[in-house]
Amino acid sequence: MRGDGSKFAHITKAHPCFNEKIHDKVGRAHVPIAPKCNIYCNFCTRDLKNDLEDRPGVASCVMTPDDAIKHIEDVTTDESPISVVGVAGPGDSLANEETIEFFEKLHEKNPDLIKCMSTNGLLLPKYADKLAQLGVNSVTVTINAVDPDIAKEIYSFINYDGEIIKGKKAAKILIENQLEGVRKAHENGMVVKVNSVLIPGLNDEHMVDIAREVKKNGASLMNILPLIPLNKMKTYQRPDCSMIEKVRDEVEEIIPVFRACTQCRADAYGIPGKKSKDNHLGMTPQSHY
Repeated sequence: MRGDGSKFAHITKAHPCFNEKIHDKVGRAHVPIAPKCNIYCNFCTRDLKNDLEDRPGVASCVMTPDDAIKHIEDVTTDESPISVVGVAGPGDSLANEETIEFFEKLHEKNPDLIKCMSTNGLLLPKYADKLAQLGVNSVTVTINAVDPDIAKEIYSFINYDGEIIKGKKAAKILIENQLEGVRKAHENGMVVKVNSVLIPGLNDEHMVDIAREVKKNGASLMNILPLIPLNKMKTYQRPDCSMIEKVRDEVEEIIPVFRACTQCRADAYGIPGKKSKDNHLGMTPQSHY
């Protein structure tokens, strides 16, 4: 990952998902308080009682905001250098009002912790101002296409303003909101990372287009994730290392690329990628929450 300037140094110096140099040295804690989702990704399978798989969309349980605050107190110790607390599902953070409640309580109790959140971006324009007020420092937006013809093959539908919308119309709304959300988050002083799932034969030649658009709207970093073939995309091939590196190199000509992502669970905590230190709720006494 190449540098992003001094403006965001206070975040990038301490956030293991934004700085490869500290990825194996500093911890983060994801709290699973957001089970509902407002879009249907064809590759996604959420699992709310899963102690075995290490991937996004799974957690051992769903916490209340108060449980999550207690959990953060329990895992933020001298032995576990947690610098970042985030909401990463197992659904979409902004499709769950508990996310706002949690950040309100965390901001009051631990104002110095770096606060982050991941989202599909559908509701980010609506909540960007509020998140900034609550001290959310960084946001990760998953954007898998900026061309509606490609996006409609990735998403079955969106649930927007109480309406189920499908096809190209849904794709257009989602893309428009994602880019507006990136822009508003950036204007509010948040560091924006964009995650893009690399799907061979569908968006592998489209990643540079995504990079150009998200950079134009204020994103500071991209993270290219290999498809985990599940659900409606279980017959797709997982991209091999050569494809992943080729796409990352192409994207890095446009925007810095984060290359150390371990595709964490929604309830992971500790140091990413270190099995002895990277835990999740199903491994700990906190699993009763």
